[in-house]
Amino acid sequence: MNYEMRDTFGMYKGTLNGPGPHLMGANTLVGNDVYNHKEENLGDIKEIMLDVGNGKISYAVLSFGAFLGMGEKLFAVPWSALTLDTENKRFVLNIDKDRLREAPGFDKNKWPNMADKVWAKDVDTYYATKQPDNFPD
Repeated sequence: MNYEMRDTFGMYKGTLNGPGPHLMGANTLVGNDVYNHKEENLGDIKEIMLDVGNGKISYAVLSFGAFLGMGEKLFAVPWSALTLDTENKRFVLNIDKDRLREAPGFDKNKWPNMADKVWAKDVDTYYATKQPDNFPD
């Protein structure tokens, strides 16, 4: 699914009006497909995690590896690791499928403490990104 399909307010209609692609409604981004640079489907965005203290997006929670809802593994991908592909109306994560399979992930019933600096550093190191200096203690 893509953000235009989830646009219940019509904010993305037309090319001169609306907020996209630089400012977009978070609800329209949940459910968007994520592909890699090899055009392989990596899954879809299940949730967007906001750093309420600084008002910025920290992570997109990506679902990968599920078949009919079985074996679903979730990954917190740093928002800065994703690129919006406006032509195909999806996100791109520059990672091979095999590397994503080995990424730090979690079960939907046992979420990590994403505000933990050690956890965040491990995730950012894996995806070669960096958290802002004002990341919560």
